[in-house]
Amino acid sequence: MIVVVKIGTSSLTRESGELDDAAMVKLCAEIAAARTAGHQVVLVSSGAIAAGMPALGLAERPRDIGTLQAVAAVGQPRLMERFGALLRPHGLVPGQVLLTPYDFGHRAQYLHARETFVRLMDLGVLPVVNENDTVADDEIRYGDNDRLAALVAHLVGADLLVLLTDTSGVFTADPRVDAAASLIEEIVEIDAALEAMAGGAGTARGSGGMASKLAAAKIAAWSGVRAVIANAQEPDVVLGAVEERVVGTVVQPRPQRLSSRKLWIAFARAAAGRVVVDDGARRALVDGNRSLLPAGVRGVEGEFDVEDAVEVVDGSGKVFAKGLAGVSAPTLRMVAGRHTDQLPDGTRHEVIHRDDLVILPG
Repeated sequence: MIVVVKIGTSSLTRESGELDDAAMVKLCAEIAAARTAGHQVVLVSSGAIAAGMPALGLAERPRDIGTLQAVAAVGQPRLMERFGALLRPHGLVPGQVLLTPYDFGHRAQYLHARETFVRLMDLGVLPVVNENDTVADDEIRYGDNDRLAALVAHLVGADLLVLLTDTSGVFTADPRVDAAASLIEEIVEIDAALEAMAGGAGTARGSGGMASKLAAAKIAAWSGVRAVIANAQEPDVVLGAVEERVVGTVVQPRPQRLSSRKLWIAFARAAAGRVVVDDGARRALVDGNRSLLPAGVRGVEGEFDVEDAVEVVDGSGKVFAKGLAGVSAPTLRMVAGRHTDQLPDGTRHEVIHRDDLVILPG
């Protein structure tokens, strides 16, 4: 089995912001146990910014992108150095892999990254993945090592994604404020109500929170990968998840898998705008697997260019699809509602080509 394990900043650091040796020792021992049991493991680890803060005398996480990038540059080697020291007694060698979601959207980069992971695992190396925080400002701003872990799970053909955090899983309400909240042991489909209940970031040191975990689990589900959200302090949590014991919340995979490119369109690119379509266009996209044409467009929101990601919205305002724009927002406003034979010469016929379109779950 190939297992991707992601651990967040709040689970790797003390309140002071420094790396928590006890937490890292436990994590490395559990990864070693999974390897001994015959499983391949890829570790996606947050913590570069938190690891860099004490070295620079910073008491609080910076807010501006430039400083965050500088702190990550200091912290990343410190993080890898500590992993190397703690994995050495287990006979494991870590190998650093720095990625951004952008790497998943270009075929050549995607194949190269996959080959790198395959070769590392063939050599017995434990790949340790982090966002390329020193250059990927959007990823720092949105804090998505959770999302990155889900994309890596798709990339390496993982069987399981384990998202380790500082809570025991997904609850019916926030257990910090509602004593009656109970653990949800299994989720078959992540819907809007569940996402709304998840809330925002959990701690000042981290940047994801349960909403980010659920978003990652949704990506995994669309990749055909089982996901487990669990507490990093739970004993034997990694092997427990592998062996399908109840260690947190399980999110079951969907029967249909998205291709890597459509997964990237749906989840790894932020939408630059929205296109409102009529009912006929909605049916053509959802039921007919057709491209979106200008005739079905009833409104354009935001400013986007060709190849930007855009959401597709029906008349009620519900987002039901996402794709890459074939025309810019100004051009689309000019041709919206026109049939193909009414378009100006040189105007692309498809607002979004069906190969660049993903229908989102209901």
